[in-house]
Amino acid sequence: MNALVSRILRETTRAPEFLDITQEITDIVHQSGARDGLVCVYTKHTTAAIKINENEPLLLHDMEAFLERVAPQDAYYGHNDFSLRTVNMTEDECPNGHSHCRHLFLGTSETIPLIGGELQFGTYQRVFLIELDRPRSREVLVSIVGA
Repeated sequence: MNALVSRILRETTRAPEFLDITQEITDIVHQSGARDGLVCVYTKHTTAAIKINENEPLLLHDMEAFLERVAPQDAYYGHNDFSLRTVNMTEDECPNGHSHCRHLFLGTSETIPLIGGELQFGTYQRVFLIELDRPRSREVLVSIVGA
């Protein structure tokens, strides 16, 4: 049994934004030489998500619109009230309560079975890094545990 961790660094351009990172993950797995095991794809951010879904343009637009309906950017969020909030503040803090609330519906990681050196995706399954906040640098970890 071996373990390997690799990183994918991406720059996002807007929110919400669905970035298909499937090929980068596949390349990492093939370079690892792992044949059988599990591949965990994990984002180190609370305002970005990892999800498996279909890469179809109209569906991506539908999912962006759904996120806006679930947690509208212009709604009130106590997290955004900097006159009240006193914890986890940074110099470049921005009002992003909607991004954290959207993250609740999406999550931080996906795990994909690896069999015979191939990721076991369904016909239309792709892995997305989803930007929920604003354009910025994002880091995704790809952890392979297998033989």
